[in-house]
Amino acid sequence: MRTTDIARVSRVRALQMVNLAKSAHIGSSLSCIDILSVLYSRINPNQSLDAQEHVVLVSKGHAAAGVYSVMYSVGLIPMYQVSTYCMDGATLSGHVTAGPFVEFSTGSLGHALPYAVGRALAAKRKGLKTRIYVLLSDGECDEGSNWEAALIASHLKLDNLNVIIDRNFLQSLKSTEDTIRLEPLADKWKAFGWNVENLDGHDHKAIEAFLNTKSTSPSVAIARTIKGYGVSFMENSIEWHYRFPNDLELIQAIEEIERNA
Repeated sequence: MRTTDIARVSRVRALQMVNLAKSAHIGSSLSCIDILSVLYSRINPNQSLDAQEHVVLVSKGHAAAGVYSVMYSVGLIPMYQVSTYCMDGATLSGHVTAGPFVEFSTGSLGHALPYAVGRALAAKRKGLKTRIYVLLSDGECDEGSNWEAALIASHLKLDNLNVIIDRNFLQSLKSTEDTIRLEPLADKWKAFGWNVENLDGHDHKAIEAFLNTKSTSPSVAIARTIKGYGVSFMENSIEWHYRFPNDLELIQAIEEIERNA
């Protein structure tokens, strides 16, 4: 399946999941599903986590519906887990939790990049070709732990570490720039010694090209995205950080996604 098809079916599934579970963060999930589809398509479902050449760490763990819908689409988790998402007794919660093909629980923001630095350093010291990919939210860049990790990664020349920032300019309650101004975000990462690229976070070819970038330093892509992408009445709207679609809104959202496929 093409990554664009993975993204389309995963958008529909993520909407169904949050509608059924009456859970939050659909806007955040739709924002990054294109990125997730490219990242998780690199994972081999027939290999154990330890044997993978590509490791995906989703630091914005509140986008769990997006993560799990994509993981199902690429054959990493079974339907019975997806169908009970975020329900009592379920194995999949509203924040990404350690399990098959997920080696690190996230949701408390600012933790995955420090972990990834250690993971990337360990791989280099063991002589492994493992590449580490981290998906950050832009609001998460308020967390000081990310900047400490960024300094260390640059100092250690961890060229096997790639970060993608889901730059949709919206946090939980208002815009990123009204919360803690991030711009000029690219200049900040450059000043910390990273190779920096700007790209369209919904352009699969651009995402793939970034992941294939060769550099002598860690690399970060500032991926411009739209919160709630693919559903017009959810796009660039703060309310869909926490709201879930009711049954009528679910039908409207799915029809729009399928119509624009």
